[in-house]
Amino acid sequence: MALSPVQYHMIMDILIAIAVVIFVFNIYRYFFTSHKLKEHKAYLLWSLTGFVIVFCFWLFVTISANAVDFNTTVSVIIALSPLVVMIALFFIFINLWIDYTRAKAFLKQEYAIVEVKLPKETVKSPASMELFLTALHQTSGEGGWFGKYWYGKTRAWFSLELVSVEGQIHFFIWMRKSLKNLISASLYAQFPGIEVHDAEDYAQSVHFDPKTMSIWAADLGFSKPDAYPLMSYVDYGLDKDPKEEFKVDPIAPVIEFLGSIGANQQAWIQIIVRAYKKSDHVEPGHIWKKYDKRIKEAEKIVNELHKRDPKTHVAGAADEDTGFSKMPRVTKGEEEIVSAIERNITKLGFDVGIRLMYIAKKENFNSSNIGGMQSIWKQYSAPHMNSLGTSDDLWFERIDLPWEDISGKTAEHYSKQALDMYKRRSYFYAPYIHIHGHIKPLIMSSESLATIYHFPGQVAATPTLTRVPSKKSQAPANLPV
Repeated sequence: MALSPVQYHMIMDILIAIAVVIFVFNIYRYFFTSHKLKEHKAYLLWSLTGFVIVFCFWLFVTISANAVDFNTTVSVIIALSPLVVMIALFFIFINLWIDYTRAKAFLKQEYAIVEVKLPKETVKSPASMELFLTALHQTSGEGGWFGKYWYGKTRAWFSLELVSVEGQIHFFIWMRKSLKNLISASLYAQFPGIEVHDAEDYAQSVHFDPKTMSIWAADLGFSKPDAYPLMSYVDYGLDKDPKEEFKVDPIAPVIEFLGSIGANQQAWIQIIVRAYKKSDHVEPGHIWKKYDKRIKEAEKIVNELHKRDPKTHVAGAADEDTGFSKMPRVTKGEEEIVSAIERNITKLGFDVGIRLMYIAKKENFNSSNIGGMQSIWKQYSAPHMNSLGTSDDLWFERIDLPWEDISGKTAEHYSKQALDMYKRRSYFYAPYIHIHGHIKPLIMSSESLATIYHFPGQVAATPTLTRVPSKKSQAPANLPV
């Protein structure tokens, strides 16, 4: 039995309503939530496609049914179809083109890696590392929109690496080769007595063999919004340069753990950084509008704690009887949060990705080291501050149940993928951003970054931390010739 026009329109109205609801819901999930953005983007695109198909079908049939000349309607649609196809292809292939141009630029780029060897006596505080990090804050290099999207230009990023090879600890810094002299000079300026040597890329020498090796990898994420800082060296009093016997250095547990790695085992920590730019962030609820995510998140938290109007910055809620603002009751803990956030945003900002990797021969693989690599970050957290933890969406954390990987092929694929990402130092661009469950870059201040990566003093007495055996000085001026 054929549908009547009323029944047909009713069914189409219901289908369009469902498509609209699904589309709006996925818009909300993509723009207003930060979890699984890649997955939400896919849902948004598919719901948009479904909505367009349903609407176009309804429009086509309605016009055709009411048109005086059916052939005229078809001719108009056919005439407009090339324009529609061009618009659709533009949105489909624009990201592929950007990835291609960047990959081509990365292939031409030369890279270098240096090892930093520490002197026997390191008396510099993490504040010196914070000053050194200013050399890594490279905001230029992208050019205008033409250079960015046609030539694939990107600003420089760096990798600060802590590596344990069978318990022997090494500090590495990976960078573009053109910036090596700048980085070396900045290191010598802040840390007299160190030695900076060109090094072979240790990661490139590791080739995964699933029959003889096991790999575990994870990326770290924040437990709270980026505006909440970590416990920093300032909170531990290291900015006041206390004597060695009174120092409490938060990096010491990390060094001790890395020094405990046994034979035929390696533990790698990779901290990938680039200068933060507000132009990378689109304001929630908008498609093109850029905003300073770092500052806006901080202001939002402070406004909520102080019950402050976002526009006028007047603190306190309005009294119902008098109409005047009542001063908010802010606890000591809340004041500490506000103080830490305000100090945090006055420092240079960095986009940061932290990757962990544990590699061992199968007979030497120690699963307790996985827990160790996850727990060595606890000293940087506090209940009222931020904390670092592994993501449950990326790589091995997704394999929870035995039947999810009966053959072991999934874990093998994740191992190869994680090792490849580590070798590439890939975090801010493809291919990492196309991995399901990838973590968005953390936004850290130079203070927080210097806290998790700096050169320890004598408080870290790990015997496997290689140091330069003697202090160097210039010869006396009165030596006989």
